[in-house]
Amino acid sequence: MKAHVDSEPQCVALHTPLARPAQGLSPALTWLFSVTCALAVANVYFAQPLLDSIAQSLGVAAATVGMVVTATQVGYGLGLLFIVPLGDLLNRKRLVLTLVLLSALALAAAGAAQQWLALLAAMMVVGLLAVVVQILVAYTAALASPAQRGEAVGTVTSGIVLGILLARFTSGLVADLAGWRAVYFVSSALMLVIAAVLWKVAPATVAGKGTQTYRALLGSLFQLLRSDRLLRARGLLALLVFAAFSVLWTTMVLPLSAAPWSLSHTAIGLFGLAGVAGALAARRAGRWADQGLGQRVTGISLGLLLLAWLPIAFTETSLLALVCGVILLDFAVQAVHVTSQSLIFAARPDAQSRMVGAYMGFYSLGSALGAVAGTQVYGRWGWGAVSALGAGISGVALLMWLYGRWRNACCN
Repeated sequence: MKAHVDSEPQCVALHTPLARPAQGLSPALTWLFSVTCALAVANVYFAQPLLDSIAQSLGVAAATVGMVVTATQVGYGLGLLFIVPLGDLLNRKRLVLTLVLLSALALAAAGAAQQWLALLAAMMVVGLLAVVVQILVAYTAALASPAQRGEAVGTVTSGIVLGILLARFTSGLVADLAGWRAVYFVSSALMLVIAAVLWKVAPATVAGKGTQTYRALLGSLFQLLRSDRLLRARGLLALLVFAAFSVLWTTMVLPLSAAPWSLSHTAIGLFGLAGVAGALAARRAGRWADQGLGQRVTGISLGLLLLAWLPIAFTETSLLALVCGVILLDFAVQAVHVTSQSLIFAARPDAQSRMVGAYMGFYSLGSALGAVAGTQVYGRWGWGAVSALGAGISGVALLMWLYGRWRNACCN
């Protein structure tokens, strides 16, 4: 595929100490975007340690409660298709602020839901609005200089990973102290706070010039999917690695809540901290991608992803084995994810929001399928079958990457 060499989208910065677009993206603004992403993405993952409590509170079967995660991911997928492309058309600052404020309302609705269907609807809207994370990733890529883009995207993605990890820990802690509903009320308040900070310091951007209407913008997104082989290949990898990721994290709470472990929400949330390796991998992988090592990082990471399921299979007899598996899995998933984003951003700097929207659509589909498949498999056949499912998905991802490398070698 030929790389496009269009110039970076023009940005108009407010006169604030955080914004320095002429020189690239300032460290302070990078970290602000990273924190915002952490808070926003946490909303998607709060439910994972809470599934047992939600099931008991609303009278839902264990095999069905995974639909909370699936509904959130379905909403996220719709947002990727219909909201994220707007980042190439509208002022990104206004778009981000609107989504953050609406997220605060949706989170409050989720916390107040008294019926199963009401909760599913609220969580779908929470997922829909959580795509602000991907607009911020594209925002980061647009403001960063070419030399710092991979590292900047990796830093923001590190915030996403930390948000996922802290979501599991904090939601378990808050749920033990005040119930699962308090998790969503607290998050709603935090989203209001971050909206105020962004309004004060984030730089504005001019509307994109390449696409004049929203309808044409959506059409160009699907055109990118049809014409860009790199986007399709990296999207399919995202579907598979995040399906494996979701199989573990959605289902893990069920054996840990049951005998012989019978762990509390807080204790289950602590396992998320074992995935801090993923946050470290994200920034480092961005640097490696800047150095032209993206394909090598992808192959090694997919091998580690497959290997991770061996210790994970012993979850019911060894918590140490689970921790080792989580470290390997999170490191591998985030390394592949950041590398993929760096490659597709470099290929089409003129369409970064649409590229990330299309790419993350695969991510959302994989996460949704992994969540529902993991809980269904656990309910029918137990943890051994869940581990086999995750390993099978990871193996397919590795084989797909190897086939792509072989095909490129033959064609060139």
